[in-house]
Order: sequence, then C-alpha cells, then structure tokens
Amino acid sequence: MRRDILELDTAVPRVPRIPLSLLDVEYVRVILTGESVVDWQRLEFRTLDEVDAFLATHLLDTSEPEDRERLRYVFNEAVSYLEEQLHLKFPAELRDPADVRQVFLWASQWGGFRRTQILSCVVLKLMHIIHHMESADLKFRLPLAEEHLLRVAHRRILQQARNLQEDGVPIVAFYGNRKSRSSIITKLLAKREAVAATIFDKLRYRVVVERHEDLGPTLARMAQTMFPFNYVVPGQSNSNLLTISQLYPLLNEADRARARERGHETDLDDPGPKNEFSGASYRVINWIADYPVQVPTAPQGFGFECGRVVYVNVEFQLLDQDTARHNEQGENAHALYKARQYRRVAARLKRGGATRRD
Repeated sequence: MRRDILELDTAVPRVPRIPLSLLDVEYVRVILTGESVVDWQRLEFRTLDEVDAFLATHLLDTSEPEDRERLRYVFNEAVSYLEEQLHLKFPAELRDPADVRQVFLWASQWGGFRRTQILSCVVLKLMHIIHHMESADLKFRLPLAEEHLLRVAHRRILQQARNLQEDGVPIVAFYGNRKSRSSIITKLLAKREAVAATIFDKLRYRVVVERHEDLGPTLARMAQTMFPFNYVVPGQSNSNLLTISQLYPLLNEADRARARERGHETDLDDPGPKNEFSGASYRVINWIADYPVQVPTAPQGFGFECGRVVYVNVEFQLLDQDTARHNEQGENAHALYKARQYRRVAARLKRGGATRRD
C-alpha cells in the first residue's frame, strides 16, 4: 500500500485555545451525525467574513468576478425552481438581493421576520443541491482522469495540514494513503451493496492530535478551512470518540446562552453507524467529505453554468494519541480487522453469505 506521511514539527508551540463559536459547533454537528444539510435548520453565520470563509472551502472567492457570477447563477436557478415547481413567493429583497451572501445571514436569523429566515434556508438548500449536481456534470465532461484529480487533492490537503499545524493546531501526526486494488476488491466483496461507486475512501487521511480535549477544536478548524462541511457525505459518519454535548463547554458565554435559547443543548448524542469489522472498543471520528478541486477551464460551450470546481471523495479519521495506541491493541488490531473482513468475503463467495454476521 502506498502511503504518504506528512512530517510535522511537534515542537511548534501550542496556541491558547480559542473558544468555539456556535457556527463551529454546527459545522461539527453535521460531521459527527452524518446528517444531510437538506434536513438541517441550524445556520449560524453572523458576518460576511464568515460567509466568505465558508465559500472559500468550496474554492469560491467572492472577490473574483467569475465566482460572484457563479454564485448569482446558482442562486437564480434555486429561486426559479422553487417558484416554478413549488410555487413559492419571495419578498423582493430575497428574490433579487444586492449581494447573494446576505442570504446566508438571513438564513441565520433568530426571531424577527421568520418567513425571510425560512425561505432563505430553503434557497440555500437548493443552491447546495444545484451546485453539487452541476459540479458532477462538469467532472463527467472533463478530459481529466480521476487519478489526476486525486493527486491534486492530495497535494492541497497536505499543505492545508501544514498550515493548521503551523497555526498551533495540536496535530502530532497526519498521514494518508491510497487504497490498494486488493483492498478495494475486499471491501466491495465484504459490503452488502457491492458497487464500485460506493467505495468512498480511495483517498483517506488519519489525523492524530495530542489529547482528547483537542478533538473538538481541531475538528472545527478542519471544517473551517479544509473541506466544505455541507458536503460531508450523509450516512457515512461514525463518531464514538466525541459527542456534541462535549462541545458546549467550549463555547463562549454569549454562545452558550444562545444555544440554550434555541434548545440546542437538549439534542441527543448519536454515535452513528459502527464499522462492523472493527473491534468492540475501537474508537474514532470518521467521515467522508466531497473535497473540491479547481479545474483549469470548463469544457467548450460551458462557462459559469458549470463553474470551475469538481469534487472527489476523501475519507478523514480523527483521534487522539492515547486512543490511537489503544486502537492497535487486542481485538482492535488491524490484522484482526482484516481477518474479519476476509472471513466475510470467503463466506460470501463460497455460499452467498452476504447477510451473515460473523
């Protein structure tokens, strides 16, 4: 298996922990639960700078005319669909805002005129779908192999990891690998839905931080800068190492009050599905994200309608040093994980035992 290890300077001084914002907590919530933002009502943008930072995770720069045009195009497509198919009526300021970024702020309002807030959320959900759909169409039309896109993504992810560590995020190990051909075959045979398209982790990274209490802040920083939180693949997250309730003490006092007002702290913690081949005590934060890759030019005849960004699936795992050591011992050892997979594969091939549990 080919592996690329990022050498990190563990002597870089730790910066004082900065309290999380409620926006950070909502980013992390989506990652931990693996829920779709289409079913989500928790946007917490307060400034245009925060909106710009989010758009930057999609490689959209609102200082660039082409990216502003792309954002306006996706917004107009979303509103047109909602007017024509669902017969929704929009107030004038929402139907044609001077700055599309303002829609993110309206969707984050609490109290006041709820209709604008609700309609803004609906528009953003449609923009989420349309942008992803058209990026997938662009990827299909490009004369670029997946291998090239994964190489570009890999280089950028390693640079982002370096930037995080240089900024004082307590990452002590960051390494990735490409799943080998034999590993892909084994995974396809072990899965009940044996379809090549369901292999999300051809490109995967493990991030190890110093201490358990570093997990929440690190995950928030990754969501702020490395990948778009709204394109975490629904249903593919697993977290039995960090719960949402552990994040609230990291909020500043004003945001803790805001969370209580909105009833956020009453949410139940849901660890999500567990990998059936892992040991019973194996602990990790695991998620799949659609990671953006900027392409040089759109195909002939396509401009801002398709944009300049496509997405590739990337798997991330996050854990602390003590947990990483524990995960290599006893029933959690990787050799035993693979042995459980091979038993499932053998049973399935010999007697069609795809639904058996070992």
